[in-house]
Amino acid sequence: MALSIHTNYASLVTQNQLGKTNSMLSTAMERLGTGLRINSAADDAAGLQIAVRLQSQSNGQQVAMRNAQDAISMLQTAEGAFDEITNITHRMKDLATQASNSTNGDTERKSLNDEFQQLKAELGNILGNTEYGSGNKLFASTGTPATAAVAASVGTTSVAASGVVTFSNQEGFAAANGLNFQIGASTSERMNVDVSDLINDISARIDTLGAIFNNETVVTGNANNYDTQSYDSATDTITIVAGTGNESMALAAMDNLDALLSEVGDLRGQFGASINRLDHTINNLGNMNQNIELSKGRIMDADFASESSSMTKNQMLMQSGMSVLSNANQISGMVTSLLR
Repeated sequence: MALSIHTNYASLVTQNQLGKTNSMLSTAMERLGTGLRINSAADDAAGLQIAVRLQSQSNGQQVAMRNAQDAISMLQTAEGAFDEITNITHRMKDLATQASNSTNGDTERKSLNDEFQQLKAELGNILGNTEYGSGNKLFASTGTPATAAVAASVGTTSVAASGVVTFSNQEGFAAANGLNFQIGASTSERMNVDVSDLINDISARIDTLGAIFNNETVVTGNANNYDTQSYDSATDTITIVAGTGNESMALAAMDNLDALLSEVGDLRGQFGASINRLDHTINNLGNMNQNIELSKGRIMDADFASESSSMTKNQMLMQSGMSVLSNANQISGMVTSLLR
């Protein structure tokens, strides 16, 4: 190669190589500084796109796990409420069984009925006021009572404006089609818990629980001779009882309570099954999230051993390149020695 003052080929080659070495050194230092192999789309466009999708899926799974844990908490709250309903129902069954015994007089039966009615009121209170979160009623139903005719018969108390109740604006588990829990990162991963029919059956069953004792005056007379009376207030009542009806009332209450216990047991079973399913859902989400994070790490994370070696190598190349460049720049000066 000819010697030239204007063009120093050795210097140009060395400068070009130093630029490449400096770029590789900067990349290695950036990766070591951030801990990431991909710091911009220019580093690996395809890898970055895959990693972004994996990150989105991982985020969704983490939120889904929290959703599932919240759902378990809600179901446990609901199941706990019905555990107490079970305890109350057992006590009411004991009272009804005791009241059905002929050894009890009116005074004893009245005392038993007083407690029975208080416990019945508490059943309604639990159904109407059990909450989760910011005032969300789990079993509440609101509505307007519909007009209904109730036939008068022995042992029946008829109350004006009473009858079938049409519920609307139901909340929580009483809502039509139940509740939906988001347990995955996609719209299709939803869990439905629909116990609305059982909730409404239990609510209706509690409403039908009557008294286990009634000490109203016995009404007797010819069925063909009767008076007609108009009642306008929703608080006016007509009560027709038989003199031997108190034991039968207690027996009827026992049958109703047995049916209520069966329905509550079915409902608690569904709550328990849903809780167990959610436990497995959380385990599966955790396993998937772990593997997705590992996959993302293989794409995004820097290999410190490799990058440290690269940095050391390029630092040495930079030092040697600078030394060579210094010598290459002296070649042009050597040309003038030929003119002496």
